Amino acid sequence: MIRSLAALLAFMLLAGCGADVVTAQPTLDGQPPIVIAHRGASGERPEHTLAGYKLAIDLGADYIEPDLVLTKDGVLVARHENEISETTDVAAYPEFATRKATKTIDGQEVTGWFTEDFTLAELKTLRARERLPKLRSTEYDGQFEIPTFEEILTLLAEVNKDRKKPVGVYPETKHPSYFASIGLPHEAPLLAVLDRFGYRGRTAPVFIQSFEVGNLMDLRARSDLPLIQLMDGEGGPADRPGTSYAAMTSRAGLKMIAAYADGIGPNKAMVIPRGALGRLGKPTDLVRDAHAAGLKVHPWTFRRENYFLPLDDKGGVNPAGHGDLAGEIAAYLKTGIDGLFSDNPREAVATVRKESGQ
Repeated sequence: MIRSLAALLAFMLLAGCGADVVTAQPTLDGQPPIVIAHRGASGERPEHTLAGYKLAIDLGADYIEPDLVLTKDGVLVARHENEISETTDVAAYPEFATRKATKTIDGQEVTGWFTEDFTLAELKTLRARERLPKLRSTEYDGQFEIPTFEEILTLLAEVNKDRKKPVGVYPETKHPSYFASIGLPHEAPLLAVLDRFGYRGRTAPVFIQSFEVGNLMDLRARSDLPLIQLMDGEGGPADRPGTSYAAMTSRAGLKMIAAYADGIGPNKAMVIPRGALGRLGKPTDLVRDAHAAGLKVHPWTFRRENYFLPLDDKGGVNPAGHGDLAGEIAAYLKTGIDGLFSDNPREAVATVRKESGQ
């Protein structure tokens, strides 16, 4: 019994300190990692709202991230998904009750209201609401419109006019093969609006990201703007049946990605996995291998609520309580990541600056 207890304690100690013994590695270009405000300052305001993006900019984010879907009339708007019942008050509008539908999106059956069934004018009558009401405040529900991508770029143009270093934009094309299948492809309208606002060339302050492959290849054929291949810990690209993200993280897979993209955006557990007890374990070789292929690494998503944090960084048992987000981020920075997505740019920016000696 004593030997078993001692073994358990030893295991727990090792599981808890795996990330702490890592020798800090450099980023790909030797520059401090960037902070990408995930859907804006979405830990403070409803996600994908101009208010959330503006707050993220004020808090020091290097990039703001809009997820892009399309309206019935072909306008790019910012929503986490094309199904909008979680992030808007659409269900409260009797005139839209008959728009509720069930669709198959990327092989999954989804029921709700979809942006492609609304014109922009109709969507503008809706108001945003908090997507995680059990974890975050709902005090701002009903206050903000759904923004267009053009409105987001207009906001950036205004805040960047007096800045030496502009705040960038990091759009994600959501379900691009699905939208293409219904006659609403992302590529042309996305590149057109970016070009209109002056985003051109390899050094433009923009990254375009997608979980799919064909979408990025199409964008690369049309543009030299920086591209990011997103990855999750399970599954694979919706447009590449039989291909797994796990296979894409192999050295051969990363070399293939480098032929059309500039970096990868992996689920953070692909960089440092968690053990059975919820503690951070030993980092994988993903950052090292990606850098060897010439790819930047921007993992997602860092959030301050206890619900999302590793065991040693939790601040109590209340899932909505706030823990040590800085501690979690610091562990990942040691792996040499080139940036990170966070719902809480205030904490993320402060940690990057501290760990980078800025």
